[in-house]
Amino acid sequence: MSVLADPGRFRRTAAGLCLVLAPLLHVAALVADPAIRQGGDTIGVYGRYPGQVSISASLLHWSWVLLVPGIIGMVHLIRDRAVVFGHLAGGVALLGVVNFSGLMLGDFFYSRLERAMPAEQGARLADEAFADPGALFGFQIPGFAGLLGLFLLGLALAYARQAPWWAPFAMLAGIVGAPFFPVGTVVGGLLFLAGSGVIGLRMLRMSNAEWARPG
Repeated sequence: MSVLADPGRFRRTAAGLCLVLAPLLHVAALVADPAIRQGGDTIGVYGRYPGQVSISASLLHWSWVLLVPGIIGMVHLIRDRAVVFGHLAGGVALLGVVNFSGLMLGDFFYSRLERAMPAEQGARLADEAFADPGALFGFQIPGFAGLLGLFLLGLALAYARQAPWWAPFAMLAGIVGAPFFPVGTVVGGLLFLAGSGVIGLRMLRMSNAEWARPG
């Protein structure tokens, strides 16, 4: 039976692969981001390098999107221990990464505004848009709450004996530290890949019977 025709194998493979690919795209996006590479005063950088911004924002968007099936797969593995806690944490994590994905559109607006008007004026206008209460409470705060949800979901997975205890710590430290180029990007990227990848590889190595009833 092909992977597409086997529901258990397809969902397990998709979730596992996404947990491996998401941190790779995340690091690639940060390396492509001209403002992160430059550091310091970044006003006008997005306007000068629209092509790099487009690549970076798109990759970062897909790194968050790929976490969605991965998170669903993580929730699936919590069957006997910390079930309610895992479901709640997973729900918060899903809502968070979806909001972070939406925020990536902001990079395109920064880039366009910094080209359409004086760079400082364009950046200030974009900053004001992101300071709007709707953007703050509708996107930014839920996004950061999602990172906490992802961390708590990883703890629930470890408590359920479906992941090593260090995996959620590595994922959170990696995501938070990766934007600090270049050392943070390298170390954070490796931590994110290690934490997320060890869970993804565990899924990929499972049999369909283990996936249906892990533990």
